[in-house]
Order: sequence, then C-alpha cells, then structure tokens
Amino acid sequence: MTHLGHACLLVEVADRRILIDPGSFSSGFEELTGLDAILITHAHPDHFDPGRVAAVIRANAGATVHTDPLTAQQLRDEGLAAVPSREGEDFTVGDVTVSPVGELHAFNHAAMPRIPNVGVVLRAEGEPSLYHPGDAYDGEPGRVDVLAHPLNAPWAASRDSIAFVGRIAPRVFIPIHDALLSDAGHRMYSGHIEQFSGVHGLTYTPLRDAESATF
Repeated sequence: MTHLGHACLLVEVADRRILIDPGSFSSGFEELTGLDAILITHAHPDHFDPGRVAAVIRANAGATVHTDPLTAQQLRDEGLAAVPSREGEDFTVGDVTVSPVGELHAFNHAAMPRIPNVGVVLRAEGEPSLYHPGDAYDGEPGRVDVLAHPLNAPWAASRDSIAFVGRIAPRVFIPIHDALLSDAGHRMYSGHIEQFSGVHGLTYTPLRDAESATF
C-alpha cells in the first residue's frame, strides 16, 4: 500500500493494482499505468480531481472504474465509463472482492448538502482486508484488518474519530485525509486514537505522502 497524499491510496493486492480516491490534494497518481481498477468514494475535489482522473482513466484503458453514483454520472457526462457503487452490490477485480459500504457523506453543515459517499472494503484470500470509508464514520464494513482512517476533516470531531476506530477495531490503522494537518497535529490526533480507542494490539502505521508499507 502506498499513500499518495490525503485520501489517495495505491493498493497492490492479489496481483491487482487498485487506485482509491485520487483527488486535488494528492500527487504521484497522474503517471500510473497498469491499473486494474480506479475506485472513488465521492465527488468532493479532495477525493476526485476530474481533470487528472480523466487522464488516468484514459491512460489505463483496461481498468474498471467504480464510483459513487454522483461521480459516475459526472464521468459519464465526459464520455468515460464508470459503474455506480452501491452498498450490498459487491464486485470483483480479479481475485479481489470489493464491498461498497455506506451511502452518504458525513454531515458537515446545514448549508452544505450531503452528497453520496460509498466507502470500499477490499478482500482477497490470504490477504489482509482493507476498509477505506471515504468521508464517513457510520459505515458497517464488518471485520477488517487494515483501516484507512480519515484523521482530520471539517466534519470530523476527535471524539467521533476515536470512537470510529474503537468500533471498527482493526488490526492496523493508517491515517488518511490528513493534508490539512501539521506534523504536530498529525501526532496529536493519531496519539489520541492509540491512547483512547481501546483497541487491544492496535498498530499505528503513519504513512505520509509517497510512503509505502506491506501487510
């Protein structure tokens, strides 16, 4: 797994290369080739940069594109094929099963309409499972090994962040959605999760931009 900044991950699992949430705060995904799938949780620019994502899709003609319904429509309007993801409608990328989780973006403010947000769980036999929730803490992914955890956002209170990790109880948590944090803020928020989530044996893996880890 490689963290390409903010909420963007490149996941290599079961001989497949899967890109998740390439947005405006992310970099390093623009030149990727050999992708098998591109997954987008929602249409906010920090998760979906329309111009750069369109270029990546065209450069990876063999990749399937699965997104929340709103993003799928935006891509289709540009003449690009995209399959809307909906909770309960699993799909496969080679030997990887992808389970869509959730429906709506977390509540931010009454003046900001809630848009579709569909997180994803990746599972493959003999591999650790991964949950990327997009921008929501209310998803029910079932048991997962690795949680890509949105560490900081305008919609996220620290108490809710800690409770989310405690409820999901992963083996490993990787902070994402962290482009707005200083190093000090990153350490503080992550430290609170380690200290207060109550997850026994939780491993904190602080991947920063362009850093990778194998699980």
